[in-house]
Amino acid sequence: MEGLSDNYRRLRWIKRGITLALGVVIWHLPIPFDVTPDAWHLFAIFITAIIGVLLEALSIFTASVLALVAVVLLGVLTPEQAYSGFSESFILLILAAFLVAKGVIKSGLGRRIAFLLIRRFGKSTLNLGYCIVATDTLLGPAIPSNTARSGILYPIAHALSLDTGSLPTPADRKKTGTYLMMTAISGHTISSALWFTGMAANPVGAGLAAQFGVNMNFGNWVFVASVPCIIALIAIPLVLYKLFPPEVKYTPEAPEMARKALQEMGPMSRRERMMGVTFFGMILLWAFSPLLQIDLAIVAFLGLSVLILANVYTLEDIRQGAGDALETYVWFAILYMMSTALNDMGFMTSLGAEIATYISGYNWVTVYVLLTVLYVLIHYLFVSQTAHLLALYAVFLQVAVNAQVPAALMAFMLSFATNYFAVVTPQASSSNVLFAGSGFLPSEDIYKQGAIITVLNMAIFLLATPWILWASSL
Repeated sequence: MEGLSDNYRRLRWIKRGITLALGVVIWHLPIPFDVTPDAWHLFAIFITAIIGVLLEALSIFTASVLALVAVVLLGVLTPEQAYSGFSESFILLILAAFLVAKGVIKSGLGRRIAFLLIRRFGKSTLNLGYCIVATDTLLGPAIPSNTARSGILYPIAHALSLDTGSLPTPADRKKTGTYLMMTAISGHTISSALWFTGMAANPVGAGLAAQFGVNMNFGNWVFVASVPCIIALIAIPLVLYKLFPPEVKYTPEAPEMARKALQEMGPMSRRERMMGVTFFGMILLWAFSPLLQIDLAIVAFLGLSVLILANVYTLEDIRQGAGDALETYVWFAILYMMSTALNDMGFMTSLGAEIATYISGYNWVTVYVLLTVLYVLIHYLFVSQTAHLLALYAVFLQVAVNAQVPAALMAFMLSFATNYFAVVTPQASSSNVLFAGSGFLPSEDIYKQGAIITVLNMAIFLLATPWILWASSL
C-alpha cells in the first residue's frame, strides 16, 4: 500500500510538472489575435489552472489559489482586481446558501423531506433522480436564479443520498450520492432553459436579441423550449443511470423504512417548523426579488440570521461546517474574477470575433451548427453564464445573421445553450457549487459526466432545430 501511495504521489508530481510546462509554453506563445499581452498572460494562467484540474494534478481549490498568487506576483492584475471576486453578491449568496442548506439538514427538515420523497418514490434510485429533476422544474418559473434554486435542491439531494446509504467518501459516494448530485445539476441546466424566468441571463439574452428584431417573452419562450426541454428532462436521469450507474439501484425496502422513520420522528419539531418557515420565506423573497428590488445574497444572510437567532443553527455549527463552504467560496471567487477580467480586457470578445471570421463563408446551416458548437465549447473558459452571454451572444448572433441564419432560430439556440452548457465544468455555473462541494461529486466526475450531458443536451437541441425554427417564427 505504501508503494502504491508513493507511486501515486510521484505520478501527481509528474502531472504538476506537465501542467506547469504547458502554462509556460502558453505564456510565451505569440499572441494569436488582437489582445494585450496582459490579457494573453491572464488567459495562460487561467487555462493552466483548468488543465491542472483536468489532469488531476491539483484540486480545484489549490489550482485557483496558485492562479491568484500568479496573477498578482507576475503583475498581470493589481491586488485590488485580483481580490474583486470575493465581494461579488452572487458569490456571497453561495456562501450563505451553503450554510443555510446545512441548517436544513441539522434541523431534521431535510431528513423529513427525504423520507417523504423516499416513501413515495423510493423503490429505485432512478425514480429519486426523476423526483429531483421534477421538483427543480416546477420551481423554475418562480425563482429567477438557478443559484437560488440550487440552494433549495441541495439539502434535499444531500439528505436523500445519506438516507439511501451513501456517504461523501470515496468508498460510499457512488452508492447513490454521486448519481443524485449529478442528476440534480444536470437537470438544472434544462429547468433553467425551459422557463424565461428560470435563469437571470435569459432576459438579458432577450434584450440583446431584440436588437436583431427577435421578440422573446415568457409565453413564446416556454413554447419554443418545450419540445427539446421535455425530451432532455426525460433523457438526462436515464442516460446518467445507464452510463454511470449507482451501485444501489433498487431499494424496495426504502418506502417501508421511510414510513417507520417518519413515525419515529413524530410531528414536526419547533426547529423543523422554524426552518421550514424560514426557508419558505426565503423562497418567496427570492421569487419576488426583482419586484421588491431585494438582493439575493441579503435574503440568504437574512435567513441565516433568523436561524441563528432562533437557535436552529448555532455559531458552533457554523464553525464546524464552514470548511467546505469556505473552500468553495474561495475557488469560485478566484475563477470568476479571472473570467470577468478576461472579458473586461476584451479577450473573450476578440476570441469570438476571431473564430467568427473562419466560418462566415459557409452556408447558413453549417454556420448555425458551428456557432452553436463553438459557443458551447468556449464555456470551458468561463465561470459565469451571464458573462459568457454578454461577451459572445451578440457577436455570434451578428455573424449568424450575416450568414443568412434565421435570427430567431440562432437567438433562441444561443439562449438555450447559455443554460444547457452549465454542467460542462464544476465552475461553469454558480448553481453547481453547492453540489461540487458536497463530497459526493469530485471535480473529475463533473468534467467527465458533464461533458457527456452537455453533448447530449446539444444533440437534443440541434435535432429539435425544425421545431425551434417553426415555433420561433410564429
